[in-house]
Amino acid sequence: MTVLSNRARAARASGPARTPRRLDGAQTRAAWVLIAPFLLIFAAMFLAPLLYSAYLSLFTSQLVGGEVFSGLANYVRALQDPSFWAGLGRVGLFLFIQVPIMLVASIGFALALDSKRVRGGKVARLLIFVPYAVPSVVATLMWGYLYGTDFGLITQIFQALGLQAPDLLSPQNILGSTMNIVCWEFIGYNMIILYAALRAVPEDIYEAAEIDGAGQFRVAWSIKLPAIRQALLLTLIFSIIGSFQLFNEPNLLANIAPNSIGTDFTPNLYAYNVAFRNQEINYAAAIAFLLGIIIMIVSFVVQTAANRKERQA
Repeated sequence: MTVLSNRARAARASGPARTPRRLDGAQTRAAWVLIAPFLLIFAAMFLAPLLYSAYLSLFTSQLVGGEVFSGLANYVRALQDPSFWAGLGRVGLFLFIQVPIMLVASIGFALALDSKRVRGGKVARLLIFVPYAVPSVVATLMWGYLYGTDFGLITQIFQALGLQAPDLLSPQNILGSTMNIVCWEFIGYNMIILYAALRAVPEDIYEAAEIDGAGQFRVAWSIKLPAIRQALLLTLIFSIIGSFQLFNEPNLLANIAPNSIGTDFTPNLYAYNVAFRNQEINYAAAIAFLLGIIIMIVSFVVQTAANRKERQA
């Protein structure tokens, strides 16, 4: 009886249970008015170009007769195009090497900053993030100068040491040089996402683990990383999409090292050259759509596998 009376008094003190409040007609109209600008811009800048590209990919431009409906002929051609598959394979290699290196570095920086054992943590966080604020065009031109075999800083350092400088713009090294540029640009971006997720974890958990005798490595491996699993998955998905969409870096490096980067270095670069150099707009639209389908499939598989593993854990 005492327990029930206490619960009754608590219920009376807290007041009646609140039911969700429905929006009336005026509030609903106001909500639509507020989101209308976003919807209009989204439709004009994303949906309309997307639908128009899909429309173009179903036609073929001919000298006689103009544009003729060809159905999926452009997609079949892309699937049989060795240049498309060569660029896709190069991007796949880029993905499997560059993304793990970048994410491991981002995780390491985020954990180091979250441990509060790094002096000048705010300054360090800013310095790590600053490269992301540099436009990719500027970053690529800067690194292209550093890679230069004649007046590049890296070459000058090797020559000052009496060593033979490596040709970082050679066909054998150009993919690794591109990976370095992308890592330099996006480590700070991923680090900020992971660091923000770490700061949202209650510190009581860390204190309890330290009382039980867990060291910094054990806390990071058993508590921090599992706690930010969703943030890790987010950065992984973003990195996969970014890898398949690689364009700015190879397009600019092609001006510096034309013998190392061809028109089909990446699928995005290949679609660009097909559209604006070969003037095959319809075929380029098909390549872009096919690349988008591949990105969706890979991202879906990765996310599904990660969610299944999380449910089994």
